[in-house]
Amino acid sequence: MTKIKADPDGPEAQAEACSGERTYQELLVNQNPIAQPLASRRLTRKLYKCIKKGEAGAGVAGMGARVAGQGPRPTDSSVVAAVKQKQIRRGVKEVQKFVNKGEKGIMVLAGDTLPIEVYCHLPVMCEDRNLPYVYIPSKTDLGAAAGSKRPTCVIMVKPHEEYQEAYDECLEEVQSLPLPL
Repeated sequence: MTKIKADPDGPEAQAEACSGERTYQELLVNQNPIAQPLASRRLTRKLYKCIKKGEAGAGVAGMGARVAGQGPRPTDSSVVAAVKQKQIRRGVKEVQKFVNKGEKGIMVLAGDTLPIEVYCHLPVMCEDRNLPYVYIPSKTDLGAAAGSKRPTCVIMVKPHEEYQEAYDECLEEVQSLPLPL
């Protein structure tokens, strides 16, 4: 039997293209009019990596593996403190609350969020408090980078020693972007 090559313009190829990852240029089509400064493709990837590190590693920092019966047993308060020590803030309500409390970090906003009234006050809050902020093309990708199946329209990444180098790199690039007029 011989193999039959699939038609590159056939329905299977189109279905694969629709279900696969969209390119950066395709994501830019759905941007809001207020999505400035917009991160470049390279900066977007760096921010996703920084968010993944903030979600995964830093939440349980200092909690080593414990063999049954050996070593000190962690108290309930230390376990609760480690769980609550999140290095990213996710969602408009949570981010706004911690910005008002004075937390510092990089605010990453999704540029395809509609209606824009949901989060259009956050860049103004950032400018008032000298916090760096940047828009990225996709709220779906932003949610996935934070380890969620749900889309997320805003995330704040806090500095932490486990990923300080990646954070500083992102911070430098975000601060170098021109602010909108």
